[in-house]
Parts: sequence; structure tokens; C-alpha cells
Amino acid sequence: MVRRDAQAIEQKGITTMKNHEVTETTQSAAVAEQGAPVAPAKAASKKAATQKKGAPKGQETAKGAKAKAAAPKKAAKAAKKAAKPERKAAAPRAESKGAKILDMIARAKGATLAEIMKATDWQAHSVRGFISIAAKKHSINIESSKNEAGDRVYRVAK
Repeated sequence: MVRRDAQAIEQKGITTMKNHEVTETTQSAAVAEQGAPVAPAKAASKKAATQKKGAPKGQETAKGAKAKAAAPKKAAKAAKKAAKPERKAAAPRAESKGAKILDMIARAKGATLAEIMKATDWQAHSVRGFISIAAKKHSINIESSKNEAGDRVYRVAK
């Protein structure tokens, strides 16, 4: 099929170029030689790594010597911890909102959440959070219940 088409083209007087004629060029293109697509190599650092300020210096054991046991350090640390007296949380300042809340819930009938919110100008979640933390921090047993009206009441349990 290709042959017939080529013959028909030649009969009409159309000249065609063959592959080897197309690839021949009369001028050469001026093209710069491309380098390798790699970053230039960095020179090796001549300085050794330096130690940060305050970092402990490494200790090496002498040849033939046994490494020290860590038990004396742990024992000293445990003894030091046992010697410290346990600190209890100090009571809040008398004029603070926390002191107001503790005084209100220490009453015989306790204090409702709404009363505490009004006295401290806090939101409900802040009051509940304070009561939760104050109970743990001051070793107070605070009980929470609902009254007949359905309001939440906090009081110190006896």
C-alpha cells in the first residue's frame, strides 16, 4: 500500500525527502555543554563538634575498673525525698473569691450554684471546677445534691 502511494506521488511530480536527507543539516547549532544536575560538593568541616554550655562532660572508666553502681544515687534521692515534710495547701486569702465560696458552702444549708455564681461573678463551669479542685487541694469533703426546686446545692460534709 505504501508503494502505490509513493508511485502516485512521484507521477504527480511531488518530491519527497527520505529520512537520511531530513537528518542531514547544513549548519550546526551552537549549544553549550550541560553540566551534571548535582549540587556542588561542600568542603569538609575542619572543626570538631563542640559541647553545649552546661552539658555534662562524659566520664570514662579506667581500664580494668568496674563501673559504679547507680544504687547509691537512687538511695540518696529517696532519703532526701522522705526527709521533706509534706506541704499542705494554704487557705485562700480572706478577701478572695475562693474564700467566699468556701465560706458559703461551709454554712449549714450550703450554697446553691446560682448563689455562688452571683457572689463571684463566675460562670457555672468555673464554679464547678473550683469546687472540684478545692476539695482535693484543701482535703475538704464537699457533697453536691439537688434541692426541692431542682437547684444544685454544695455543702461541706461532716
